[in-house]
Amino acid sequence: MKDFAYVSAQDVATAVRAIAEPGAKFLGGGTNLVDLMRQNIERPDTVIDITRLPLDRVEELPDGGVRIGALVRNSHLAAHRVIRTRYPMLAQAILTGASGQLRNMATVGGNVLQRTRCPYFADLAARCNKREPGAGCDAIGGFNRNAAIFGASDNCVATHPSDMCVALAALDAMIELESVRGVRRLPLVGFHMLPGDSPQHETAIAADELITAIELPELPVAARSRYRKVRDRASYAFALVSVAAALEVRDGVITEARLALGGVAARPWRAHAAERALMGAPATEERFRLAADAELEGAVAQSQNAFKIELARRAITATLRQLHVEGSAA
Repeated sequence: MKDFAYVSAQDVATAVRAIAEPGAKFLGGGTNLVDLMRQNIERPDTVIDITRLPLDRVEELPDGGVRIGALVRNSHLAAHRVIRTRYPMLAQAILTGASGQLRNMATVGGNVLQRTRCPYFADLAARCNKREPGAGCDAIGGFNRNAAIFGASDNCVATHPSDMCVALAALDAMIELESVRGVRRLPLVGFHMLPGDSPQHETAIAADELITAIELPELPVAARSRYRKVRDRASYAFALVSVAAALEVRDGVITEARLALGGVAARPWRAHAAERALMGAPATEERFRLAADAELEGAVAQSQNAFKIELARRAITATLRQLHVEGSAA
């Protein structure tokens, strides 16, 4: 690996000025950046240490929402009283990810920016359009058991690995980005990009921007929410399929529903079709299955992952059933 410059930023202004320095290749961090540098997959010209920035607080907002600093540790966020009581699906999602040791070190911003765990992306001997645009995708027709069933293209079938982001998508989270040009905010559901013809472009972050915070709106239905993760083993494994769901039922009728899926696309997949099928309908097992069917109508399997479609159907139905019967479990 070639030499790189190291910059320690003491405040946000210094960090964004360093990022905007002309001529250098900067790369958004992500929890697996160092791993990718060790493997010679990523070769940034400059690494900026932002760990000293004052972005490590969870703050309640006057409008009832919550502001989460980009450097809040995952374990701290999952244990926070406000998150556990108002947004239990988020606390549950974080606790299903990685290991306790990693959650103690990983940050919210790093989680959002982590790269795919597709084995072909991490293998320099394999063809990968994310790593080398135009090279091809060996996952198509190769080992694709963990690949996407939504939003894939002829150029890439990789999935986004985050659990936390699935819950954030269901919660209508907003991402705050700062640069020398100012601050902008955009929905998390639009932050991660589908591969299309340019799978190397994974997020909407600009080259000179820094994630400073994530904001959650006041969302009463989120207090009744759950996260379910289906994986090959009970811990330290990425999701085959995951479900973040919130449900409000009055007099047996669904009055509000939030649903997002993980492990199925290059971004957290907001299940809008399922939500529409649930709204105003009776809270029954049959309706939960119909909602799952509505979302999965557009799913497309690869050669080895057709099982994911039925797995997603069962996971959606089971999560909604459990949420309706038992409520949340923070």
